[in-house]
Amino acid sequence: MAQKASLRVQQLVFAFYMSGIMSLLMSGVITGINTGLTGSFVKRWLAAWLIAWAVAFPLVIFVAPLARRMTEATSRWLGRFGPGDAE
Repeated sequence: MAQKASLRVQQLVFAFYMSGIMSLLMSGVITGINTGLTGSFVKRWLAAWLIAWAVAFPLVIFVAPLARRMTEATSRWLGRFGPGDAE
């Protein structure tokens, strides 16, 4: 039981960091493209990032199981082919 709880904590911590890093980078790129790298860029970027992270964190938690199943299915499908084989 403790191992299952530990795995759940790891998944939540992973989602926290992954969503924070991805939303930080994506909001920075999109803010820069949309408004330019002016003097108030950092302020706009951080405001956009907080909103993006608030959305991204719960989404990562709920989407991760689907992404995991898709990864497993893709890996099984790719495993059908040996090195250098093509369909």
